[in-house]
Amino acid sequence: MKFPEVELVEFTVAPFVAPPEGLPHHEWLIEFSNPPADLEAFRLTLDEQLRGLNVYYDDLITGSILRTLKITSIKKNAFIDYMKSLGKLGGQNKVPRLANDRKIAEELGKWSGKPDSK
Repeated sequence: MKFPEVELVEFTVAPFVAPPEGLPHHEWLIEFSNPPADLEAFRLTLDEQLRGLNVYYDDLITGSILRTLKITSIKKNAFIDYMKSLGKLGGQNKVPRLANDRKIAEELGKWSGKPDSK
């Protein structure tokens, strides 16, 4: 295990199809209970692992169609606050792990800290 100190509380992934600058990418919004000491190394390792598991994703990165993923750290309890704001806290309600749009990402952005990734 390369990052044994890392503990995640919750995460979701959203596409960024038309970013203000650069190529489209996937944005990972993560609430850490214990963040990595080196977030950039963590980001690069996560991206490398995904590329190894998904040749199509690797082709998109290699072909400069997508850039590598971005990580945005979310403040403590952000996912709880988000679900509460929807009236869906508890029970069988879960935050989607993967979205086809930026709706969840934009809402969770209200609870993000400073941008933590490139």
